[in-house]
Amino acid sequence: MFTKETEYALRSLVYIQSQNVSGRTPGVVEISREIESPQFFTAKILHRLVKMGFLESHKGKNGGFYFDPGKPDLPLKEFIVAIEGEKLFSGCGFGLKQCDENNPCPLHHHYAPIRDALNELTGSQTIQSLASNALLLKETLGK
Repeated sequence: MFTKETEYALRSLVYIQSQNVSGRTPGVVEISREIESPQFFTAKILHRLVKMGFLESHKGKNGGFYFDPGKPDLPLKEFIVAIEGEKLFSGCGFGLKQCDENNPCPLHHHYAPIRDALNELTGSQTIQSLASNALLLKETLGK
């Protein structure tokens, strides 16, 4: 459903937040290893996220990536729209420019509820809530 860039960015952000909770600021090598993504592509994505203001970074021996604790939690939808645009949340599932209740595509009545559910899901979750859920799952499963 998402591009590889969005998938890697999402996994990176959740991993970074889960490490930040315990006072760590992971670097590119660690992040790419832990989320199973190509290191150079991950570095490019992370630097883009820093430029977009989603993340902060420090260079050097104790460097790494972190969320600014003074900023509010990052809504999942806001992040996805910034990377992929609005089309996922408002576009036609069939790819038509003109598709609505009055002029539906062949998928419209099946796709519209999925699109609405995606809007609701991404509007109610944040990167921080996903990281908390991931940490709870890890504790529960003993990993």
